Amino acid sequence: MKNTPIVLLCSLLCLFSLNAQNTRIVDKNDIGWYAFFGTFKVAEKFSVHSEYQWRRINYISDQQQNLLRLGVNYQANPKLQLRLGYAWVETYPYGDYAINALGKDFTEHRIFQMATLNDKISKFELSHRFMLEQRFVGRYTKPELTVEDEYVFMNRIRYMFRIQMPLKGTEIKNKTPYIAAYDEILIGFGENVNENIFDQNRFGLLLGYRFDSNFRIEGGYLNQTLQLGREVNQSNVFQSNSGFIINTLLNFDFTKKSSK
Repeated sequence: MKNTPIVLLCSLLCLFSLNAQNTRIVDKNDIGWYAFFGTFKVAEKFSVHSEYQWRRINYISDQQQNLLRLGVNYQANPKLQLRLGYAWVETYPYGDYAINALGKDFTEHRIFQMATLNDKISKFELSHRFMLEQRFVGRYTKPELTVEDEYVFMNRIRYMFRIQMPLKGTEIKNKTPYIAAYDEILIGFGENVNENIFDQNRFGLLLGYRFDSNFRIEGGYLNQTLQLGREVNQSNVFQSNSGFIINTLLNFDFTKKSSK
């Protein structure tokens, strides 16, 4: 927890250095991200995580990315949760400069490890999420191919800080509205990192409502800054994607049903 200001300062310095670059191209897109999160508790310390994200360009009309993520959670203690999982991702060509140099969609497979630290100060709930990803990114070796014929291995580390608070009372409980803000930075590393270790940054400002212990929904503003792993006309390309995000979160405790 004490290192949080240092991490946030490094993130801000990274963003400022990006803004200071003169030789860059900015590609702006309007986005709409729609996500479902389901957690299924199967034992005292274990639960199953499921997640599907439907990410769109022009808010909803065009494809940006589809993501499916599955994992197993281990609740080490009330403040620390660990997760091991797999993700399938399909990314489509969009904007003026596609992520894939050939302008094709591509598939990615990921294995990830995650640790989330939670804390509470007064009525503010704080969350620190650390994620390590081993990515297998599909690539076309020839322009005429219609299916990826090889997968490039890449590493990425992610850190997200989130803060939320109730809009009434001192804690987020049933039938409680709340607000939340988060920022996440994604950094690539290893021999296959291309143009820059900076991969992307995401900032969100959300309004949420907890109906009961099983169901929450939240939505609001989202900004995604993403750097392509290649240059175009000897210039770095940055996507500046902004729009909205809607999250639906469900939690099921199967241990209570089995005890009955």
